Amino acid sequence: MNTRIHITGQTPENWQAALAQLEEDLGFSPADEGLTVQCVRGDCLALESDGVSVRLTWAEPVQFYRALSLIPRPLAPCDIRQTPRFRSAGVMFDCSRNGVLKPDAVKFFLRKMALMGLDLGMLYTEDTYQVPEQPFFGYKRGRYTYDELKDMDDYAALFGIELCPCIQVLGHLKRVLHWPAFHRLRDNAEVLLADEEETYALIRQMVRAASAPFRSRRIHIGMDEAYGVGLGEHLARFGYEDPRSVIGRHLRRVLDITDEFGLKPMMWSDMYFHLDGGGYHTGGMPSEKAIAAVDRRVSLVYWDYYHAKEEEYAQALKKHACFGVPTVFAGGLWTWVGPAPAYHQAIENTVAGLTACMKADVDTVLATAWGDNGAETNMLASLLGIQLYGELTYTGRYDQAELAARFRRCCGADAQAFLDLSRMNAAPGMVSHPADPVNACKFMLYQDPLVELFEKDVEGFRLAEHYAALAPLYARYGEENPAYGLLFDFYAALAHALALKCAWHEGAAKAVRAGDRDAAAKLAAALPDTAEAFQALRQVWRRLWESTNKPNGFEVIEVRLGGVIARLSTAEDKMLDFASGAVDDIPELTEPSLICKRRPDNSIGCTNTMDEIATACTIDW
Repeated sequence: MNTRIHITGQTPENWQAALAQLEEDLGFSPADEGLTVQCVRGDCLALESDGVSVRLTWAEPVQFYRALSLIPRPLAPCDIRQTPRFRSAGVMFDCSRNGVLKPDAVKFFLRKMALMGLDLGMLYTEDTYQVPEQPFFGYKRGRYTYDELKDMDDYAALFGIELCPCIQVLGHLKRVLHWPAFHRLRDNAEVLLADEEETYALIRQMVRAASAPFRSRRIHIGMDEAYGVGLGEHLARFGYEDPRSVIGRHLRRVLDITDEFGLKPMMWSDMYFHLDGGGYHTGGMPSEKAIAAVDRRVSLVYWDYYHAKEEEYAQALKKHACFGVPTVFAGGLWTWVGPAPAYHQAIENTVAGLTACMKADVDTVLATAWGDNGAETNMLASLLGIQLYGELTYTGRYDQAELAARFRRCCGADAQAFLDLSRMNAAPGMVSHPADPVNACKFMLYQDPLVELFEKDVEGFRLAEHYAALAPLYARYGEENPAYGLLFDFYAALAHALALKCAWHEGAAKAVRAGDRDAAAKLAAALPDTAEAFQALRQVWRRLWESTNKPNGFEVIEVRLGGVIARLSTAEDKMLDFASGAVDDIPELTEPSLICKRRPDNSIGCTNTMDEIATACTIDW
């Protein structure tokens, strides 16, 4: 039952409508009587209580809602004072790697962000927003309509959260440029053709469509990883030119468009380092050519998810200071290595990165939740990482117990349950790396049952036993965290399917090489149950996907799982033939395996694309 609270004094605009949306999350219901909360607008967030009443101070609207979530339950004396280390902190959700968050799911995350005190949100949309003049832009990809984006922006504004458009205007546009309607505008398969007037007509349409639904005057224009710019159709049409000059001129044209719409752009900064032949952590300070290519109208977003040492971020921030424009920092929630997040990397690297940002007086920080290669990690799994950003922003430190308590308050869940999702990625004894963590969950999920590319890499690890133990653990977590029951049902099903499949991998090649037909018969007899487990996984995965995402994109995951099921059937047929004596060999299984990803230090690298996992042959060509 909710606690009745009587709120008086200085309150944010629309607080009653906002609190109506947060009642279930907070457990508070506004009333004319009950716990008295006296509110004052000040210069920081403060919460004081004598155990009878509460005095709440807020400087920005979102702090009002964070402060409400800090009220002790049951009420007890407290004196809490928090000053944000950043002017703005928030989350960027990837809505371009097949998973497009439903508007209701975005609203769910906005409510959680309000309780955490995070005031900036971005939906990364390469082509997943409507451009009225371009029917093939985001065609059949679950793109957002103007009305959907405006509704989400209105909802964010209730809590004092700024939603900011986040698009691409140079690279990362393969899903647009593969359509024949856009072939004339591509430099290469990923990159728009600079210096072509039709390109800027398209970008103007994109900028107008992307920014129109939002109150924010900020816009993220991307421009990262535009590899080969100026070296494809641009080279054929205009001749060779230093790519720095091409990018600089293209940026100026884009910024003229953002100026026209009264926008304040930011862009990823990596290309200025790549064009110098280095990167954030290699080479010297930026060259004069790189610095000259940066337009003073833009802020640079330094993205870095891969380092565990504060000094590495500090050095990269010093390099950015050379450009003379504001630096925004984007860290990573490690949601992009397959079906399970990599929380060790997310926490260790975030603490190092944000600590460096505090010392360098960085103004704005973002947590990025990317969905590389199919958005297999559901965004719900990133919630603990988002909470970490909130706590670091307001307290300046990482304390595991405090983070867990705040996560329980804001998200209604057990932090350990979310941390344990990362156990999917590695069996005991597997060595990982801050920049390249092992993701056994993904490569064992899709590894072919006959062409076992990673047989030698996982040799000696008891993966079947590992996943068999995780399945009941996740089932229990689902019961204990009912608000996230479907999420944990998925992981329980995934662990069960992997346990059965890994049992095959651990025995199949050995049985055939040893000529053990009895073992082969047992392995073949187990495969129908394995296929059934994959069917069950497919069904719960689809329910989870459609609970948070538009349906578009799940067809890719079903194609992958369907391929595994088909190959399990083939493996069963071949193993039965071997067991019966109809054949004396299964060549795919007896061919000697090589170490592919296991390094001399015993660490195993991340393998995250289907063309590296399912086959040694080609998939796309």
